[in-house]
Amino acid sequence: MKRYLLDTAPLAGLLVGRPAVVERITPWLAAREAATSILVYAEIVEYLKGKQDYEKYYEALRSLLNEVYPYFLTYPILERYADIRRSLRPPHGPGLIGDIDTLIAATALDQNLIVVTTDTDFQRVPGLQVEVIRIR
Repeated sequence: MKRYLLDTAPLAGLLVGRPAVVERITPWLAAREAATSILVYAEIVEYLKGKQDYEKYYEALRSLLNEVYPYFLTYPILERYADIRRSLRPPHGPGLIGDIDTLIAATALDQNLIVVTTDTDFQRVPGLQVEVIRIR
């Protein structure tokens, strides 16, 4: 059963071997509890295209996706996205987060997953469970 939705920085950190990320996420991979959003895939590919060893990292990403299930966007996720955006919009909410992050949050809420990230933006989303990994 999937329990965690990996945001871009943790998934990229796993690919490049950041110790804090590898230590935290590896047990979830072994238990097949990690997932991500197809939008995270797009952000990571864009990040990897700036690396000299792009092909090596791209192959590692594709291999990793055998262990980390990518959720695709659905109508219910997109409707939840709209609800989140409205709830975050001032003056009623704490302020908007980026569209891709909002879609990732909507995916996690729709699938009842904990978002794993390296920043605190997701903590503004009402009802979203968030785990922040501190990268040293």
